[in-house]
Amino acid sequence: MESKGFFYSFLVLFFLGFQGCVDGRLLSVSKPDRDAAAAYARWLVSQNSWGILNTISIELEGSPFGNVVSFSDGAPGKSTGVPYFYLTTLDPTARNALKDQRTSLTISEYPLGTCGNADPESPVCAKITLTGKLVLLEANSKEAEFAQTALFTKHPEMKGWPKGHDFRIFKLVIEDIFMINWFGGPKPLTVDQYLKYQMNRFAIDK
Repeated sequence: MESKGFFYSFLVLFFLGFQGCVDGRLLSVSKPDRDAAAAYARWLVSQNSWGILNTISIELEGSPFGNVVSFSDGAPGKSTGVPYFYLTTLDPTARNALKDQRTSLTISEYPLGTCGNADPESPVCAKITLTGKLVLLEANSKEAEFAQTALFTKHPEMKGWPKGHDFRIFKLVIEDIFMINWFGGPKPLTVDQYLKYQMNRFAIDK
């Protein structure tokens, strides 16, 4: 009986801890109130590690081309809200962006494990689309150095990707934000409000 009690206690602690985990890591910032649009949008971007990046295809006569990509908007505790990408020109996404910078990045709350039983398409499970331009950063610039640190910190595997595959660092220059995190349509949110929001004050000490 004593061993069973220990086992059940372990299960309770395990699931309590699991609620705040994302892909085996703890969420670094607590989930904001749904009505705080800027806070929610920044939380959604900072806590995610991948999304669907859409570009204008140069090989499909201008059709939209979506691709699963990893990204980071800053090192831990230094979220900027600006997504950075480490892309190879062997892949259509980077080649498309070098010809036509128009792009959009769509991110869902679902991978974070905070949607409960809601379907990914449900308004209860937040989603955000950042539209703008996918810009190649100047090599060896301060911003490229910051972006590389942010990317390699969040995605350590990137450090070992083949040097001969022409990986380059891009950033999304945001021009429009579309976010739904509840019923009633998209939340009003300007790019300025999004970028100026200081979210790090809500970071949870680890």
